[in-house]
Amino acid sequence: MEKKHENTVWVPHAETLPEPAGPGVTRRVLAYNQGLMCVENTFEKGAVGALHSHPHTQITYVVSGRFRFTIGDEVREVTAGDTMLKTDGIIHGCEALEPGVLLDIFTPMREDFV
Repeated sequence: MEKKHENTVWVPHAETLPEPAGPGVTRRVLAYNQGLMCVENTFEKGAVGALHSHPHTQITYVVSGRFRFTIGDEVREVTAGDTMLKTDGIIHGCEALEPGVLLDIFTPMREDFV
């Protein structure tokens, strides 16, 4: 399979393809290399990012919408402009309380997304 935009300096949004990432969620893999990856996730109202963990550190930026996030044992509502740090191995997930977009940055990159 093609490695999408690996090591591509300019990645226009129109050249990325949305892929299903669960019921009511689409994912676009944006710019990345082996050490860092940027991913856009679009959620319909009520869509769930199931609780999970992975061996990557992740920062999530809320572009739009309102979400209920669980990170470890803590649950909070977040809105546009908020960011969250998820260290490698921590259990986390979310529910979209209204339609919205999340921008995730992973280090290292997520091989399973390409």
